[in-house]
Amino acid sequence: MNAAHPQPSASPHPSDLLDCLATQHDRLNTALESTPGNEWRNQYHPDLSPIGWHYAHCHFIEAVWLHERILGEPPPDRRDWHDLYFPEQSPKWRRGGRLPTRASLLEWGQASQQHHLDLLHNHPAVRRHPLLERDYLTGFLAQHHAMHLESLEQVRWFARLHRPAPPRTQEPKPALAAGGDWIECPGGEHVSGSDAATAFDNERGLHPVRLAPHTIRSHPVSNAEIAAFIEAGGYRPGPHWDPPGRTWLEQTGIAAPLGWWKLPDGTRVQTLPHGTQALDPHAPAVGLSWFEASAYARWVGARLPHEHEWEHAAQAGRLRATGQVWEWCGNTFQPYPGFQPFPYKEYSLPWFDGEHYVLRGGSAWSDPLLTRSTMRNFFTPEKRHVFAGLRLARNL
Repeated sequence: MNAAHPQPSASPHPSDLLDCLATQHDRLNTALESTPGNEWRNQYHPDLSPIGWHYAHCHFIEAVWLHERILGEPPPDRRDWHDLYFPEQSPKWRRGGRLPTRASLLEWGQASQQHHLDLLHNHPAVRRHPLLERDYLTGFLAQHHAMHLESLEQVRWFARLHRPAPPRTQEPKPALAAGGDWIECPGGEHVSGSDAATAFDNERGLHPVRLAPHTIRSHPVSNAEIAAFIEAGGYRPGPHWDPPGRTWLEQTGIAAPLGWWKLPDGTRVQTLPHGTQALDPHAPAVGLSWFEASAYARWVGARLPHEHEWEHAAQAGRLRATGQVWEWCGNTFQPYPGFQPFPYKEYSLPWFDGEHYVLRGGSAWSDPLLTRSTMRNFFTPEKRHVFAGLRLARNL
């Protein structure tokens, strides 16, 4: 195949991005208001902050960018929240107990929302600032909040996993079928990356990549396929586990995807953020670490796709059921040629460490802002809370 030469990506209209940000504000308000009891303060997993902290952090970050970075002034309430809402200054385990009341969080958050939307839309100094070129900052904040809203769904997942199992299960919600056919990709040169206004720094920079001939599955791996792996002893140490994965398996004793369990009659069920249901054999498997994903791929004589293979197939319209689970790729998270950190170095730069693996596609709990074909998610290989599954690839 010949290299594609994509046209510059169309930028969303500024009013559309403001509407996106306002929608995220509404979703944040609903998330905090609807959380039962004291769960908004609770930490259910070492990697996940309380729901109330996510809510406050999103509004705090808006104030940091708009008031401190652009206008060079303290926020209107003049309270110093840096040691609570900057992640680097506030260990996760301390966050819940230091939060204000839910009522005060909502009062502050809702007042901040309208004020910040007005600044982004009307303030001359804000509108002239380089960070508002092509309304970058508006889109950045909307996507930032979308990622935290997905984290809130992960918190809800673990909150459910901490509760006693219900005596009855829901019927599984309809899902796009997983499994699928093999798609042959002859290889050649492909243009990867993005020049869209809303692209994160690690996506930026259109650049050629050469792909070897390979095949890739049209659909993600299904629950039925993972169940067969379990029944065949796939969670026992064997040659399909690489050495780090085997060590992880032996240390954790994990024997099924996150949220899977059995009723007394042997029926497999699955707990997800919305509840516990009978396991849908056709749905994409979710709740898998990179170690589990790569072990399964090796067990069936396949591998995880490289992210460039995934991106090329997605942009060619050949992948089905994307946006159901984040899909682990076989490669670690690395900078594209000419990478420049923007708008701050901590978003991507510290994670080019050879220990984080790429995920593509987005999940059923992802906002559409995050499901574009060039979006690069990244986590270390033991993480299971990120709504992740896999798709298979093979060399030709």
